[in-house]
Amino acid sequence: MSPVLSGVLQLLALVAALALAHIPLGTYLARVYSSPRHLRVEKWIYKGIGADPDTQMRWPAYLRGVLAFSLAGVLFLYLLQRLQGVLPGSLGFASIDPDQAFNTAASFVSNTNWQSYYGEQAMGHVVQTAGLAVQNFVSAAVGIAVAVALVRGFARSRTGELGNFWSDLVRGVVRVLVPLAVVGAVILVACGVVQNFSGIHEVGQFVGGPQQWNGGAVASQEVIKELGTNGGGYFNANSAHPFENPTPFTNLFEIFLILLIPVSLTRTFGVMTGSVRQGYAILGAMAAVWVSFVALMMWTEFAHHGPALQAAGGATEGKELRFGIGGSSLFAVSTTLTSTGAVDSFHSSYTGLGGGITLLGMMLGEIAPGGVGSGLYGMLVMAVVAVFVAGLMVGRTPEYLGRKIGTREIKYAACYILITPALVLVLTAAAMALPTPGDSMTNSGAHGFSEILYAYTSAANNNGSAFAGLNADTQWFNTTLGLAMLLGRFLPMVFVLALAGSLAGQQPVPAGAGTLRTEKPLFSGLLVGAVLIITGLTYFPALALGPLAEGLA
Repeated sequence: MSPVLSGVLQLLALVAALALAHIPLGTYLARVYSSPRHLRVEKWIYKGIGADPDTQMRWPAYLRGVLAFSLAGVLFLYLLQRLQGVLPGSLGFASIDPDQAFNTAASFVSNTNWQSYYGEQAMGHVVQTAGLAVQNFVSAAVGIAVAVALVRGFARSRTGELGNFWSDLVRGVVRVLVPLAVVGAVILVACGVVQNFSGIHEVGQFVGGPQQWNGGAVASQEVIKELGTNGGGYFNANSAHPFENPTPFTNLFEIFLILLIPVSLTRTFGVMTGSVRQGYAILGAMAAVWVSFVALMMWTEFAHHGPALQAAGGATEGKELRFGIGGSSLFAVSTTLTSTGAVDSFHSSYTGLGGGITLLGMMLGEIAPGGVGSGLYGMLVMAVVAVFVAGLMVGRTPEYLGRKIGTREIKYAACYILITPALVLVLTAAAMALPTPGDSMTNSGAHGFSEILYAYTSAANNNGSAFAGLNADTQWFNTTLGLAMLLGRFLPMVFVLALAGSLAGQQPVPAGAGTLRTEKPLFSGLLVGAVLIITGLTYFPALALGPLAEGLA
């Protein structure tokens, strides 16, 4: 079988699996977040944290819950790392330095999972399981909760109440993430992913000395790392490591896990707003971007320029041969168009244009289908902007799902859109202008610039993948990337929840003859255009200095 055909068949199999799963899971998610009943274990949790799950919150109260919970997570994870040296199960590893502990705490709480350390050489079992793995669950649940709050903003009227954050958080963990993670972990273990609490042991003698590996609860962390669009690997090689991702089947299964909940949430949106076709319109826009990016990535990586690439069948440098170019391209696009950040190949080794595709996927806001929760609310914000643009073109007051999009709503949407580019471009410019940060670049020229641009794009968009050529374990990068992660995660949530509260307080207006039909393919095309023009072109000058300059050289 040719490598190209193999890649196409993997793409078709993945699309078929998602098509089969997204309706039942999306409908189930809608029931989870709409049910008035609480499970017994959930009641125990509410009692333990002192929360009343039936109290309805307006958007400021909902936001305070998000920020308070996340702040507690940052402090706990920071202290856990700083105390690692005296904790049991540390495998003899020392405590983490303050700047790296801050970076890692900010990274995992913000669902970014950027890692400036070697996982198998820095983190013991306690930090990996009680710290990092726990944040993989709860940070994903926070993202879903904020997305559901925005959906309620569209679904409710004449009230500013968006639900209860603590109830949404607990239900996301107990009813959604934990059951799916258990099933996924069993499948991964059956396929060869390790799951143990083994210590460090020697696996053989190699040039330069013995090779040592430690085991760990890898399968249980691997599944939630993909399912929750987290991305932090147990090992430095991430999903290219055979302990995390041993076979082509596990590779495709992990891509399926990455896309499963973000795709299904479009169905949840349609069910909760009472118009399933609206959910399909959003899904259609996401799918159009994702398929286009996959096609472009495969084309750039399979293009045979030069005798070496012709002999290898494509750009194989930095890719695992057991996955091939097709499987690696699928993974790279899926992980950068979501906020996952996991890698099964090294993006720095992709062709110039291929590396640019991974960058652009993050720059679009990771909304196709995006991260768990963040992808849906990001695309809905872009839908608000698209409706506003359409209203300007025809001279009508823009409306979306019966809600008027006025000055206040478009200001919230505009602030949401501008935050991330501002963080990326300002911090990249600062790193390039100052003398010390440039010393961390492995390469010079356009590729070296891409390393730094990729790092801040990944951090501010809460992706977490790296270009694999930048030494980010410095005080400058640990601190600035950590701040970019926190600001890039929680500042947009402020405007999402404010938008949700504004929409929920409106009186729905009936559709008229001139109302834009937002469930039609025409609107999906308009939405894709708005995404590409408004967010994509924001970064064009930076892309021209990096991957475009390298790819066209």
